[in-house]
Amino acid sequence: MTEVLRYSAFTTHPSGGNPAGVVLDAGALAGDDAAMVALAARVGDSETAFLTAHGTTPRRYRVRYFSPRAEVAFCGHATVAAAVALAERDGPGELVLDTAAGEVRVATSTDGGVRYATLTSVPTRSRPADEATEVAPALAALRWSGDDLDPALAPHVAFAGNDHLVLAAATRARLADLAYDYGALEELMRRRGWTTVHLVHRPDPDRLDFHARDPFPVGGVVEDPATGAAAAAFGGYLRATGLVGEAARVRIRQGEDMGRPSELLVDITPDDTRVRVSGHAVRIPA
Repeated sequence: MTEVLRYSAFTTHPSGGNPAGVVLDAGALAGDDAAMVALAARVGDSETAFLTAHGTTPRRYRVRYFSPRAEVAFCGHATVAAAVALAERDGPGELVLDTAAGEVRVATSTDGGVRYATLTSVPTRSRPADEATEVAPALAALRWSGDDLDPALAPHVAFAGNDHLVLAAATRARLADLAYDYGALEELMRRRGWTTVHLVHRPDPDRLDFHARDPFPVGGVVEDPATGAAAAAFGGYLRATGLVGEAARVRIRQGEDMGRPSELLVDITPDDTRVRVSGHAVRIPA
């Protein structure tokens, strides 16, 4: 029987963060996509990571990520969860993960008695979102208006393994009041190829601290409490738009409005399109 571990990522307590399933030995399921989707649906988390050892190369794994509905090319919180699970089994160190989005390197360590992981994304990119075909229908599905947007943070479609629409709320109250049209947003996201809509708010224009929320209807989940892939894409967005012009660390607080507080740390380097995303992860008791 396939063993599924469960970890919560981007938190130091199992009641916070984003839960993920982790299958450390998915060799028996290799090539059986239907079985992996079914198992991910039974686990019920937004994603489950399925790992297979990469031949004789130590600390290198093939990884596939499945939501309860379908495969996702890359998932940040499940990567952090899987890396911490491997660190607990094999000890901390450097890992190489071969994902559908490309090679992702992860460093694991211990911080304050809790396991900690830093993933390095695939190269990021970001482009302005089209007003007519992307921004306007997204606002309609969210039940937002143009006045709800922060003009200092332009809408973009950002990539770090998956595409994410980035929209910035002008107020924390607007971000907190998330009551969107699930069917309409899901249909738009499928049509545009977005994995999540990354909704952010910047409380202080002089600080690189953000609140975030990520609707994920295409995965069968109303909202993600911590989205590492979107955080990496957002780091690329900040770099591409010139909002970050030097080496910087960005703090993203997510999940607070769901009662699952999470903290994601994003490190950006001006001359590197890859972004590093860090956070803790803890085992969820069976």
